[in-house]
Amino acid sequence: MTEEVSVFRSRYPRAAHRLAAPGRAMDHVGHQGWFFYQSFRQMAHAVRTYRMEVLRIIAEMGMGTGALAIIGGTAVIVAFMTLSAGALLAIQGFASLGDIGVEALTGFFSAFINVRIVVPVTAGIALAATIGAGATARIGAMRISEEIDALEVMAIRSISYVVSTRVISGLIVIIPLYSIAVLMSFLSSQLYTTLLAGQSSGVYNHYFYTFLRPTDLMWSFVQAIAMALTVMLIHCYYGFNAAGGPAGVGYAVGRAVRASLVAVVMVTLLVSLAVYGTTGNFNLAG
Repeated sequence: MTEEVSVFRSRYPRAAHRLAAPGRAMDHVGHQGWFFYQSFRQMAHAVRTYRMEVLRIIAEMGMGTGALAIIGGTAVIVAFMTLSAGALLAIQGFASLGDIGVEALTGFFSAFINVRIVVPVTAGIALAATIGAGATARIGAMRISEEIDALEVMAIRSISYVVSTRVISGLIVIIPLYSIAVLMSFLSSQLYTTLLAGQSSGVYNHYFYTFLRPTDLMWSFVQAIAMALTVMLIHCYYGFNAAGGPAGVGYAVGRAVRASLVAVVMVTLLVSLAVYGTTGNFNLAG
């Protein structure tokens, strides 16, 4: 792997410079900050000028294009991943709580852990692996084929048209996608516990609705929006600054995915600490 990276940097020195070699990573922090600032600053211009492009990207992100549209694109992928995660939580929770004779609290597990940890992290990973990686590849292809340079020659704001439209679309798409993710996690946990594990639906629903707090759901959506914003900015940055031909685009996608996965975990950690603190804002008594 090290030899491949060395060959890539020797063959495409401009790409290696623009994608921040490890020894020069700090030199690019200011460049990233300026890029993010410009992306925010030109959002209003993108909404006013490129409404149809925003709608096209929203449809592409939500349902996919080409063969991917047959299975529903990102919506189906997010739903399947959170469905699996919710079922796994119910399996482990029911078994672990059953060891101490309190398997009735499986509904509490679903309402408490799904909303705060499982669904946000799973949805963030799915977002980075689907929408984010696709945005990096698409923008990177536009960069190496000189389409972005052609936009600038025609006096079109490239950041507004290419980046800000995708950031806006990501913020809009994440709301229905995350709603699907939350519902699928709740559904899978309830189906396993009541149908397969044999627990009474009344017992499950009692503890589920007792510990399902509307404020937790609200903060969970805030967390999802923060993750979507972070992921889209990171992936658009690496795609916009790709260089070195098709190999450079692949290198940019890899770096963007790694950075966005770290960002998803960090957003989850920081939001959880800011909202719930070290105590978790939780009381089992009563």
